[in-house]
Amino acid sequence: MLPTTAQLQDQLVHLIGARLLDPLEILLEDAAMVDGVRTAVRIRAAAWARDMLEADDRVAIGLIMRAVATLYPGDGPFDPPTDWWRTPMGRVVAWRVGHPTAERVSYPVAGAMLGITRQGVHDLVARGRLPRHPEGGVLPTAIRDRLRQEGHTRHA
Repeated sequence: MLPTTAQLQDQLVHLIGARLLDPLEILLEDAAMVDGVRTAVRIRAAAWARDMLEADDRVAIGLIMRAVATLYPGDGPFDPPTDWWRTPMGRVVAWRVGHPTAERVSYPVAGAMLGITRQGVHDLVARGRLPRHPEGGVLPTAIRDRLRQEGHTRHA
């Protein structure tokens, strides 16, 4: 099940605050300088969440990729912990993109993306309902396609 717009908005506001604004506030040593940006983020996060859930794929995926690149920068590929896929942002990313940087994901990650157990993923692969990557694991695009076929929709 996809998150509500409010759940996704809350996570976006929290992530942007923790990863971008709090460090900026510490560096500037002035909360007042960042207050206006915090207000703008709260307002914009509502539109971002709505677009991630309701806009066409081009708009939603572009926004998701910008958010992931901004909120999870690093020198290596994006590799969130398994539990991240159960968060509002993780569920939307799985539904819209699959995995933004991986060619294949492990059974535990595939399970988290699908909202099922590792054993459930193994069963789907064994029955030919989820394609296995030739080098092991599962194709993220197949996970995305399965989520879309199962009718995962937004629940307000």
